Amino acid sequence: MNNTGSERVVGSDPEAGASGEGMFVLLEVARSLHGRLEEGLEGAGLSGAKYAALEQLARAGEPLTLGELAGRLSCVRSNVTQLVDRLEGDGLVERVSDPTDRRAIRARLTPLGVERLAAAQRAVQALQSELAARVPPEERAVFLRVLSSLR
Repeated sequence: MNNTGSERVVGSDPEAGASGEGMFVLLEVARSLHGRLEEGLEGAGLSGAKYAALEQLARAGEPLTLGELAGRLSCVRSNVTQLVDRLEGDGLVERVSDPTDRRAIRARLTPLGVERLAAAQRAVQALQSELAARVPPEERAVFLRVLSSLR
């Protein structure tokens, strides 16, 4: 058999085959979900990174310094600076002065940013609802426990 990368080779050990098959199924599902999530976010005019940043700014309820935003996004400040540059260029955030430290700059959502975030959240919620509908209610807790154990 010629393995082109898309074919799966499962050994004769049934236990090894089942766990190996599960890994490939999980990877396929993850790729599919990621693609569908990106499509939904794209429909709202956002990328995954932009969505995450807008969501953190909204959760904060106040403008954040770029360092604070970087911490919440678990990335380095230089990446956040570039991300905020793009968000600002799109009219989704604005930089404002820090009232307590004139050296610091904070990022704040604009009305357009709030609007786009809400549209993206609706797309995410629709995907989550669709996925929840596929897993019977009595199996959801087990499903989440299994997924959490794989972290």
